Amino acid sequence: MFNKYMKINKKAFTLLEILVVIGIIAVLVGLTTSSYSIAQKKARDAKRKSDLKSVQNCLEQYYSYNDNFKYDGGSLVNGNLPTSLSCGGTVYLTSPVDPINDITHKYVVSGVSSSGYKITAALEQGGTFEVTNQQ
Repeated sequence: MFNKYMKINKKAFTLLEILVVIGIIAVLVGLTTSSYSIAQKKARDAKRKSDLKSVQNCLEQYYSYNDNFKYDGGSLVNGNLPTSLSCGGTVYLTSPVDPINDITHKYVVSGVSSSGYKITAALEQGGTFEVTNQQ
């Protein structure tokens, strides 16, 4: 029936070849997933820093109009940022919200007085970022 001189055509992958390919794909997926997660954390931290800088600019503008950081009606108090900030005159800033906005990730206001303030954000890459008055 079979002649010993007949060639046997290989038409499929072996189990070992398939396992090697699956292993390589798994390693690549693991590497890209961790890189993507780190990139997301860095992007959220950059947004936090940018948000606090814009709030700082608004408060400094308010100071230039009023010569103090005490808002009429006390809208800037210790705790969380109010929903809207007056930047002096008729300019208002809708307060930014932390990208995650949970218990540990909020913009916290402290040390509010007529001559200063401090606003802090917890960073995902470790540490905190804060802005204070520039006077």
